[in-house]
Amino acid sequence: MLCYFQTSTTDEELRLCIENHEVVEESLVDTFGMTPHHVLFSAAETCRELLQVLFDKFPHYVLGWKDVNGKLAMEYLVSNWNRGNKTLLQMTLQSW
Repeated sequence: MLCYFQTSTTDEELRLCIENHEVVEESLVDTFGMTPHHVLFSAAETCRELLQVLFDKFPHYVLGWKDVNGKLAMEYLVSNWNRGNKTLLQMTLQSW
């Protein structure tokens, strides 16, 4: 999952990776039940461009999935709150 390496991943790299792999629902979660949105939102710094790629490429209902700890991706975004996350929260609420 390129989202684990978001500090060195460009939005174009993520877009191409997603386009070059068959996406089935089972492949959208890691061993912790985390979707790419969970991973992106749990990072100390989150990239707006990568989030837009996820919104463009994955169904929005994925935001409603919980990980093995019973947490939604949005919970990670809120618990890692910083000024930059305001834009991400707005983007997410508009997409959801």
